[in-house]
Amino acid sequence: MPRSTPIKEVKYGNSLANLRRKAVVGVLRTWRELSGTARLAITGEVRPDLPREDVEHLRKQMQLCLNSKGGEITARLQTVELGKTYLGLDEKGKAKFLHLLSDDFDIDRTHLTKAITALKNAMDKKDILKFENEVREALVTPRSTILRQFNSLPDGFKFLVDMRADLLPLLKKHPNLKGLEYDLKTILSAWFDVGLLDLVEITWHSPAAILEKLMEYEAVHKVRSWEDMKNRLDADRRVYAFFHNKMPHEPLIFVHVALTKDIAGNVQELLDENSPVMDIAEADTAIFYSISNAQRGLAGISFGNFLIKRVVDKLSRELKQIKQFSTLSPIPNFRAWLDPQLKTGNESIFEVREIKTLKTIAGNNAENAGKCLLQILESEWYKDEKTAEKIKPILMRLVAYYLVNEKNKIHALDPVAHFHLTNGARIKRINWLGDNSPKGHKQAAGLMVNYFYNLDKIDDNHEDYVTEGKIDVSHNVKALL
Repeated sequence: MPRSTPIKEVKYGNSLANLRRKAVVGVLRTWRELSGTARLAITGEVRPDLPREDVEHLRKQMQLCLNSKGGEITARLQTVELGKTYLGLDEKGKAKFLHLLSDDFDIDRTHLTKAITALKNAMDKKDILKFENEVREALVTPRSTILRQFNSLPDGFKFLVDMRADLLPLLKKHPNLKGLEYDLKTILSAWFDVGLLDLVEITWHSPAAILEKLMEYEAVHKVRSWEDMKNRLDADRRVYAFFHNKMPHEPLIFVHVALTKDIAGNVQELLDENSPVMDIAEADTAIFYSISNAQRGLAGISFGNFLIKRVVDKLSRELKQIKQFSTLSPIPNFRAWLDPQLKTGNESIFEVREIKTLKTIAGNNAENAGKCLLQILESEWYKDEKTAEKIKPILMRLVAYYLVNEKNKIHALDPVAHFHLTNGARIKRINWLGDNSPKGHKQAAGLMVNYFYNLDKIDDNHEDYVTEGKIDVSHNVKALL
């Protein structure tokens, strides 16, 4: 049977910015209803680029949120007004807002120093406990008090997630914002216990708004059309997402699964809309071929490992015939690691026979094997069967070396490898030309890798990797080394 029946093509492709704009409009509408009858303590407007003459007005808004003289309702309304001000700013204005919040509402270091000094000089237990509490209180920044007030508002949690997404790109050039980022991450992390996350299966009958978000947030293999989306939700496919009750209409992270006969090694074949639908009764393997974080503002707050384990558990209970759980994963940073070495002509990464092979391919003018390989990789070498066959063992060995031996301290340098190895997977197989797309060649010369989840060894592999950096590697990957 065909993989999916034809559907009327619907124009999609709202950018992430458009999705964000829709969300902002919804939040503003809700917050206007809350504040429509409010008498604000300060009046005036802040212009989108937050010029210097508007900064004092904004500072007063922040101060009101911190030292509200009214009751709970007044405090909520003042927080709403501050949030509306932020949402009305452009990119430049938001950066100024974040700097003001970070710098003017930081720790009172004079107060903190006095509390620490008093604690050092305390003699009896009663005074020690008293001054310990004073130190704890002094370490709570005024800005974190302001930020926590958004948690009580409709969509306030999403507001904080998006604010952190705005903040993260600024950190490299503005290290003074790291304290604010720490406060935001701490507030958001407190809400992400695994028990608060709902695992939801996404189907073709899920709300169109959710499907649209899946299409836009897909970060590994771009969804080309609604037909492509329907293909990924067919009878032999599954998509699961984590949702949080604070953001019930926003997927946090989602995973695409293909039910197959044996372990897949080529993503184009896996996503081929013209391939027949697999009879689930004949499937023995679940392939995780895409995992995407849908919220930039939750970067660094780990819950992807919970998603994999929950999906494995769900599938193993619902489909008893599924005995193998594997990924078909990209190697996103392989070329980023390899190319700089090739540019400098580093031949130490090659074996003697590999140097000879590369110079033979390049011809009489070849002086350096590294530069020869770089020149090959920058061409459409994979269309030349003879060239591809000659460099295959070289690239396969280099990828194996990169995944197993290149480390960030004791852990794998490659971020996708680190993610799956942390979850207890093993490096099962490296796939030659597993992703023949331009992106696949740009990232990893078309190679992909299978990480394998052995249910009996997940916990042991996790402990070995996290504590010692020990990587579980299959025999055929070891043979490449």
